[in-house]
Amino acid sequence: MAAKKSSTAKATKKSKAGTRAKKAPKAAKKPAAKKATKKSAARQGPGVTGLDKSVEQFRESLERNVTLSRDRLQEVVDDAVKRGRMTQSDAEKMLSELINKGRRQTDALLKELERLVKQARKEVGGRTGPMRKQATQAARRARKKLG
Repeated sequence: MAAKKSSTAKATKKSKAGTRAKKAPKAAKKPAAKKATKKSAARQGPGVTGLDKSVEQFRESLERNVTLSRDRLQEVVDDAVKRGRMTQSDAEKMLSELINKGRRQTDALLKELERLVKQARKEVGGRTGPMRKQATQAARRARKKLG
């Protein structure tokens, strides 16, 4: 009987080991960024264009950023200096670096927004151009008939 118990115990250990091995691939899930893209695509529907994806990426970029006023940053830094947590020169250097980084990020976001607006205008113009042309021709014909 001892032999049966040991073989049963080995079989149980093997099945548990096999179960663990099977669970390992499930733990290696896709990165969160891909999930967000799938969610946004599902939200937008089947006719997702490059512009839609760009707008979604821009929105996600805005959500990741934090906006703080220069005055609020100055208050926090002044408080840290007052409490002796940092020197005045370190505080000024840090504040200057934060402001410069913030400006660069703002400029980058504005540049991206301008690119998206330009792309949207081009896309809308391409879609509405033929209809605008037909409407103009119909108006011309109507004026000739009336006039």
